[in-house]
Amino acid sequence: MRNEAEKPLMPSSSRRFRKILIVKPSSLGDIIHALPLLNAVKAALPDSEVHWVVAKGFEGVLQGHPMIKRLWVIHKENWKRPSRFISTVSELGNLFRGLRLERYDLVIDLQGLLRSGLITALSGASLRVGFSDARELSPFFYNLKVRGGTGIHAVERYLKLASLIGIGTEGVDFPLPPIQDTSQLEGPYYAVVPGARWSTKRWPVEYFIEVIRALPTTAVIVGSREDIDIAATIALNTEGHSVNMAGKTDLKRLFSIIKDASFMISNDSGPMHIGAALSVPVYAMFGPTSEVLTGPYGDGHRVFRADIPCSPCFRRKCETMRCMREITPGEVINTITEDRVQFAA
Repeated sequence: MRNEAEKPLMPSSSRRFRKILIVKPSSLGDIIHALPLLNAVKAALPDSEVHWVVAKGFEGVLQGHPMIKRLWVIHKENWKRPSRFISTVSELGNLFRGLRLERYDLVIDLQGLLRSGLITALSGASLRVGFSDARELSPFFYNLKVRGGTGIHAVERYLKLASLIGIGTEGVDFPLPPIQDTSQLEGPYYAVVPGARWSTKRWPVEYFIEVIRALPTTAVIVGSREDIDIAATIALNTEGHSVNMAGKTDLKRLFSIIKDASFMISNDSGPMHIGAALSVPVYAMFGPTSEVLTGPYGDGHRVFRADIPCSPCFRRKCETMRCMREITPGEVINTITEDRVQFAA
């Protein structure tokens, strides 16, 4: 029998939510996946005031968003450092006092960790919503919860919390803040994302080089500062076929570059989800992770996966990297070429 706390509210019950806090500090792809929930909330409650807790470094995704009244930017990486203990205590004190002064009617915790659970509980909101199967004891802090489940895409998982509070979730839209034309790039081009947070999610550099050399239009390589070396190697070996922008953009400019791309070639990464949200056709390489859970959401995308029994394994370390190495450049080149010909026709 389902727990009483897991029964969804009636739609009429949601009318009392005038001030709402969404807790989803990171990461880039996860924040993008949470936008359909924001859209559903504002569609059902257009007069509600929505605030969002976001981690420093990711606020650029949400700044200037017309659906969000206020961002609470937290320095969560500093919270793990003993040397920043005093400043962290001060920040947390200010955060919790500030949140309580807002007198939220509802807090939705999409992160599902101890840290986000504490923020949810100490906000003082009368209704605190989250997943019953979230990690690190965070469900202890919710008074309305539902099982997120397995084998379900992150977007659909998050939307379960909207349904739980009586908000309809028909149709999925990714409301993004206004994107200014700051790419400063000319001519047709496609975006290439050779990096990823896990080394096991990275398609071999030499494969990217082979693909870029074979395709007729210019590749714009994008990524974070951590991807600078990878991107530089690719750019050096594809001179005349690529432009290297890795580590040279903030999030606003990254959005602008991706928006104007003809298509994207990417590992499982945050920029991949930006591309999908902007309806840019994505050609994505998946090995240790599952496209069912975190693949490019929506129609018009292609996922490449090697047919080996150990994939997906969700491991961050691997000696062989077979799942990525067995996705061949030829397969990717042929698929993109065929698709682009059909699109042009």
